[in-house]
Amino acid sequence: MKPYNQMSASELSVLKKELDAAFLKHKEKGKKLNMTRGVPSNEQLSLCNEMMTCLSASDYTADNGTDCRNYGGVDGIPEMKKIFADLLELTPDEVIVGGNSSLALMFDNVAVNMSHGVRDGVPWQQQGQVKFLCPSPGYDRHFTVCKYFHIDMLPIAMGAGGPDMDAVEKAVSSDPMIKGIWCVPKYSNPTGIVYSDETVKRFAKLKPAADDFRIYWDNAYAFHYLGDTHKTIPNIIRLCEEAGNPNMPLEFVSFSKVSFAGASVACMASSKSNCEYIKQRLTAQTIGPDKINQLRHVRFFKNAGGVMAHMEKHAAILRPRFKLVSDTLHRELGGLGIAEWTEPEGGYFVSFDAPEGCAKKIVSLCAQAGVALTPAGATFPDGNDPHDRNIRIAPTCPPIGELAEALEIFCTVVKLSAVEKLLT
Repeated sequence: MKPYNQMSASELSVLKKELDAAFLKHKEKGKKLNMTRGVPSNEQLSLCNEMMTCLSASDYTADNGTDCRNYGGVDGIPEMKKIFADLLELTPDEVIVGGNSSLALMFDNVAVNMSHGVRDGVPWQQQGQVKFLCPSPGYDRHFTVCKYFHIDMLPIAMGAGGPDMDAVEKAVSSDPMIKGIWCVPKYSNPTGIVYSDETVKRFAKLKPAADDFRIYWDNAYAFHYLGDTHKTIPNIIRLCEEAGNPNMPLEFVSFSKVSFAGASVACMASSKSNCEYIKQRLTAQTIGPDKINQLRHVRFFKNAGGVMAHMEKHAAILRPRFKLVSDTLHRELGGLGIAEWTEPEGGYFVSFDAPEGCAKKIVSLCAQAGVALTPAGATFPDGNDPHDRNIRIAPTCPPIGELAEALEIFCTVVKLSAVEKLLT
């Protein structure tokens, strides 16, 4: 079929009738299909079922003699710290292991900085209106944290190699109320972009007007590759050290999509100085994380190599889903001139750009036909996509048969919306 913008009005009208009929058939089926969030499938979760039984009643002691049943160890058990450190090419004293949520660690750091300042400096909330840079399309949970603390969000355009660094450098160097930037540097949410070496190096060399500026380096998909090999990016913590900015980056990683989403482990990594300071604060905040769960992860994975071997099992489950998305979009929408989408080599999402002004309508029509999608605009600060184009496709959780049905409905709705836009 030729591109829609080369069709006459009469051709578009005929096509609209066909698409209206197809859409009605989809509605009449009464399907309930969900592609709202990037969560692991049941198959993926089952990969770790042996973790339920990998500890015996007598196995509760860490290598340093810590009784994991008891209080203490606010920064995690040594074996778990080493696994994260090896994965991130850091040292264990640059890692703090927490509970199951890296989002909680990020939220906690923002909260402390707002109320007590960075390293006991002037609290952010006492300095004026706090601002964060938000590469967009981006992760909606980051934006939710900012919204909770009434932090102004400044969108930064994303390119093939990461955020627009000219814009980032100009903003942070000129405005002392810009206190942070959210980054998902590898297989970014939702675009799948991997930050280029040059982008990471420019981050390390930032010269912020605020001496309490922090890079929130959310390396959520660090191990989640889909291809035969996984991409590598420079070590932001080492580069910041070399650039004279050792305390600027805060890196976050979790096993939420590696083991059990609701019972995993997460860590924060930074300079030794930052980690020592945060450990002091943690002694006032907690009596320690769930060390039994950390020990369970250590026994199951054994080491960093065991984690990466396990990730190949995840990739084997996810590859057919992402291939199905790619094949379906190319078959149904390729050459029509009405949409663009990413072909990620890792991560959990496909970023889809519909005709301008159509994303909200597409999400609404899909809901009427039984397909739930992430709300249009969610990938932008305050839910405001200025072009109303971007839709995040999350193919990981539905059984592959349901995913195929959902994609069929989605493509029908995209075509229908495009035709209606052209006719008006």
